[in-house]
Amino acid sequence: MLRRIVAIGIVGIVLLSGYQCHQQHSGLRADLVIKNAKVVTIDQAHPRAEAVAVNGEFIIAVGSNRNIEKYIDRDSTTVIDAGGKLVIPGFNDAHVHFQALDPDYIDLRYLTDPKIITERVKAKVAEKQPGELIYGGRWEHEMFQNKQWPTKELLDKVAPVNPVVLSRADGHSVLVNSYVIKKSGITKDTPDPFGGEIQRHPETGEPTGIFKEAAKGLLKYGDVKVERTPEQEQVRSMKGWEAALKMAARLGVTSIQFPGGGDPELFQKFQTLEKLTLRVDVAGRLTHDLAELKKYQQLQKNYPKENNWIRFGYLKDFIDGTLGSATMMVFEPFEDEPDKTGLPQMPYEELERKVVRCDSMGFQIGIHAIGPKANRWILNAFEKAIEVNGRRDSRHRSEHAQILTAEDIPRFAELGVIASMQPTHCITDKRFCEKRIGKKRSQYAYAWQSLLHAGAKIAFGTDYPVEPLDPLEGLYAAVTRKDRMGEAGEGWFPEQKLNLEQAIELYTLGSAYAQFTEDRKGMIKKDYLADMVIFNQDLFSIPEDQLMTAKVDYTIVGGKVVYRRENFNE
Repeated sequence: MLRRIVAIGIVGIVLLSGYQCHQQHSGLRADLVIKNAKVVTIDQAHPRAEAVAVNGEFIIAVGSNRNIEKYIDRDSTTVIDAGGKLVIPGFNDAHVHFQALDPDYIDLRYLTDPKIITERVKAKVAEKQPGELIYGGRWEHEMFQNKQWPTKELLDKVAPVNPVVLSRADGHSVLVNSYVIKKSGITKDTPDPFGGEIQRHPETGEPTGIFKEAAKGLLKYGDVKVERTPEQEQVRSMKGWEAALKMAARLGVTSIQFPGGGDPELFQKFQTLEKLTLRVDVAGRLTHDLAELKKYQQLQKNYPKENNWIRFGYLKDFIDGTLGSATMMVFEPFEDEPDKTGLPQMPYEELERKVVRCDSMGFQIGIHAIGPKANRWILNAFEKAIEVNGRRDSRHRSEHAQILTAEDIPRFAELGVIASMQPTHCITDKRFCEKRIGKKRSQYAYAWQSLLHAGAKIAFGTDYPVEPLDPLEGLYAAVTRKDRMGEAGEGWFPEQKLNLEQAIELYTLGSAYAQFTEDRKGMIKKDYLADMVIFNQDLFSIPEDQLMTAKVDYTIVGGKVVYRRENFNE
């Protein structure tokens, strides 16, 4: 009997001491310790902890306060007392067009009155010389009170001698003034290019100022270049990038993945200056040009997947447009534009040829696919690559995977294709999705739960600057599927909502899987990179409609504090 009591007592001690009991203390002292925290690890084996110890770039222990105490050296260890606050892995934005902040850019996000466009353009013109380019964007006509596309008349009176170009929020359509149309030699007789549309006045046939998709390539701005010395340009650029990096750190973003583009040498420069505050995957463009592909192979060698800071990721291309611009590919015509079914950006045969060639050379591929027909096409192309080249751990990606059909959802898991999705698109696009494609076709829009139940892998990002960079907006969108201003009810197609821990996982471990780093990133776990975020509020205990009000207290990348909020104890 006594032996049984002793045995039960020992088991109890083991359970109470936490999972770190099995980890032998290596003698290492921590450079950084976070204690008295609510640590949500995203490690399914050990989902919660109180403290974390870090040495160099890596986590050396995770567990109870008592267990982690032994790693603290009073003279050398930095200790952050979290005071019960939430700690999660750093956010990994799987789809972000990261860019320098530009003081000349006119930001038109969330406007409801198109007249404000005129006012802001007028103010910017007053700062510029005749002929200088006026640029900006992020307007969304579905947010306007009249929900009508804007026209060149908004710009012509206030910018008669300056070219003006203002991108729609999705970046797939632009508004320009008559100055640009004239400089481009475009008239009512100019035909639409393949994969593009010149929006025209229904009575006169004249261009309205809206150019969609490939039609943007017809535009010539004829702008007067601002004269700056190379040194001035360099200083201006570096300041813009520094501001962007600070913004990301303030929001808890510790890794980014470029969907095409990205300058590895620029980020290497910041790393040399010890100013690189996030990890970066750059990318190339999908092509069947062997010479170009050999350049990408060299970039893979220069920035290999084994690196933890600057890496070459995947090859990106576009197959369709967007829901908002009514250029995504659909099987049946749009409800509100019954003469249109979207704009493919290349014939299917060309897509398949590119995919098969690049897959045969071992590249990971990500293709922008919004509409159901676009996603069908890319899944077919990925399936063809398996048929021709054999199956491998390719982790090809559908960039956006926004509107799907029931029959294609299981194919993501079957083909090993990752759905790289941006949850804020859901709460932006739901305002007009049913108007555009009807309720029945909308039921598999942003189908997170359906994909997960089918065994598919999902990676979360933002598509910044199309949507804001703040991951908290994405978490809010994923768990509510409601407008940012709040609304009654259970949300849009609530069966697709995620719980908060699922959403965080897709934004951390899910994104790490998409870039082949799930063995060292995306969890708070021994031997993983020490990328973590501490919030001022417990996201799990506050009401969902308050998620976007939370603030980051600390952002930690590779064991170093890269952001600390002023007055963080408030």
